[in-house]
Parts: sequence; C-alpha cells; structure tokens
Amino acid sequence: MMDKKMLKQAQQLQAKMIKTQEELGNATVEATSGGGAITVVMSGHQEVKSIKILPEVVDPEDVELLEDMVLAALKEATQMSRELAEKKMGALTGGLKIPGF
Repeated sequence: MMDKKMLKQAQQLQAKMIKTQEELGNATVEATSGGGAITVVMSGHQEVKSIKILPEVVDPEDVELLEDMVLAALKEATQMSRELAEKKMGALTGGLKIPGF
C-alpha cells in the first residue's frame, strides 16, 4: 500500500508529465536539406507543421531528387523531435523509460 507521501509524489510527477507533453506539442524543431532548399517544421510530438520548398529546386525532369530532399528533411526533423522529447521527458523521469512517454 502506498503511503500518502508516495501518492502525492506520483501525482506531482503525473502533472509534470502532462505539462511536458503539452509543451512538446507546442515546441517545434526545424530541419533543412538541399542547402536550405527544403525546410520541415515538426512539433515535439513528431507532427509535421509545415514543409517549404524553394521553387528553383522543383525540376520536372528530376522529381526523384526533390523526393529525396523532402525525405531527408523529414527524417532529420523526426530525429530532432524525438531527441527533444527524450530530453524533456528524461529530465522528469531521471532517464527511466516509461511506456507511452
């Protein structure tokens, strides 16, 4: 049986985790590829917020290059977003891996 102090600590941790999850939803990371030709903005929840493509890199003769640049920027943004989430959640949990967070 948990004592009241442990229960209060668990409730405080849960409240901090909820707040951190909200902060992650509002936080963004930005990744580029092709020397800035492609820019992807993503939230701390790995939700793509925007993709910008400079018109000069749109070449109908080389769609594959454009696809590769978009994919590269998306991969980098996803990695950056995950690292941000791990850093913020890790600060709360002391590095413990908690399923769902």
